[in-house]
Amino acid sequence: MQDTMSANSATGSASSSSASSASSSANSGASLQSTFLQLLVTQLQNQDPTNPMDSSQMTSQLAEINTVTGISQLNTSLSSLSTQLNAGQTSQAALLINSSVLAPGNSITVASGKTNEFGVQLATAEDNVQVNVVNSSGQVVNTLNLGNQLAGTVPITWSPVDSSGNALPAGNYTITATGVLPTGAAGTATALTPGVVESVVQGANGAPSLVLSNGNTVPLTSVAAVL
Repeated sequence: MQDTMSANSATGSASSSSASSASSSANSGASLQSTFLQLLVTQLQNQDPTNPMDSSQMTSQLAEINTVTGISQLNTSLSSLSTQLNAGQTSQAALLINSSVLAPGNSITVASGKTNEFGVQLATAEDNVQVNVVNSSGQVVNTLNLGNQLAGTVPITWSPVDSSGNALPAGNYTITATGVLPTGAAGTATALTPGVVESVVQGANGAPSLVLSNGNTVPLTSVAAVL
């Protein structure tokens, strides 16, 4: 009887000491595993021989603590990999400085006698793809009919004229792209406008973004074409 009480007392003392140590240490997978193993060894040393621990529960607990440690190590590895990938993408983005690219946008500048390059990006094939050119007064001055197009980037080289073929005055214009899905529903055509890459900045989640001459800042992954 006294032996049993001594064993229970030792178990309680060891558990209290280990819990105190765990609360003062960092909550990392390694420290949790170390604390768990200390508690387990103490419990095995002081268990009642007539009522030993259930081996299946012990195995389950070991598996759980190993899973926690593995997840912690995986998160650290993924974080390191993400940092390396972002650094590589930033180096690639820097090579685009002073290059003209097509990226999502709606504003184009018309200069006398100069053709414009822009485009449309389609996630899926669409029918009756059109680009409307709107002046600063909100009037549609021309509509470019591109017909049926497959998914991807559709580049456009356009001489700035109105629907009657008259040259448009210099200034800023807005373009919007529309299309129809084969099902008859409205498409999701995206207008692409040109811009010269002026610099590279850190965007969301550390990924690089490009600062363009047209005033837009776009993620590197949104660049549809390099002109």
